[in-house]
Amino acid sequence: MDSLPAFAINPELDARALGAEFRRAGHIRIPRFLGSGAAELYRNLEERGDWTQLVNRELGAHEIAWSQWSAPGSAVRAAIEPEIFERARDGFQYSYAALRVPPLGETSDCPVLRAIADFMRQPEVTGFLAEITGIAAPRFVDGQATAYGEGDFLTGHDDDLAGSGRQAAFVLGLTPQWRLEWGGLLMFHELGQVDFRGKVPQFNTLDLFAVPVYHSVSMVTRAAPRRRYAVTGWLAGV
Repeated sequence: MDSLPAFAINPELDARALGAEFRRAGHIRIPRFLGSGAAELYRNLEERGDWTQLVNRELGAHEIAWSQWSAPGSAVRAAIEPEIFERARDGFQYSYAALRVPPLGETSDCPVLRAIADFMRQPEVTGFLAEITGIAAPRFVDGQATAYGEGDFLTGHDDDLAGSGRQAAFVLGLTPQWRLEWGGLLMFHELGQVDFRGKVPQFNTLDLFAVPVYHSVSMVTRAAPRRRYAVTGWLAGV
C-alpha cells in the first residue's frame, strides 16, 4: 500500500468566483480540487480490504464485512439483497461499502483516514470552504470514504439530520475514467420529481452543496469495471 498522501488544495482555484456560483445555484462542482494527494488516496482506497458494506435494514444501519459481502456466491449477500431492494421500492435505502473518517475527538487505526480528517480541519481548508459556502467558521463534523460497486445505490434524502448542525455536504470524487452509462451518478431532484440534474463521477472533483438539498446516487451497473470511490462528509457552522 502506498505511503500516506500529502493533501493540498489546488492553489489555482479562485474561492471568490466559486462562491458566487455556489450562492447562485446552491451547488458547485470544483474540478482539480486537490493539488496533491488525490492519486495516492485513490490507490490506497482501491487496495484496501477492510471495507464494510452498509445497508438499511428494519432496525437501522446494518454492517457487513466486505470480505463476506463480496465473496463469490456470497450466501450473506444472497440472503439480504431481496430485503434491500424491497425496502428501496417505497422507503429510504442504501447499499455501499464505507470506511468511517474519525469525527472530532475520536481517532482511527488507519493513518489515511486520520489524514483525511486532519486535512478537512486545516484552517486553509475551512477558510476556503467558508468563502465559497458563506458558512461562518465551518467545521468538518462527519465523513466517510465510500466505494459503490455493482448493485450499490443510495435513494433520495436531504442530509438534514436533526441536531447535526449540517449546513453543507461534499463529495470528493476519486474514480478515474467513468462513463455515465455505468451509473453511480450524483443526482439532484425533488421528491417525486421527474426532472433531475446528474453528475457523472470524475477524478479529483469536489461536489459541494447546501443542506438540505434532495439528492441520491443511482445504481452502479454490472458494466462498471471498477468501483466508484469518493470521500463524503458534512460541514456545520458555529
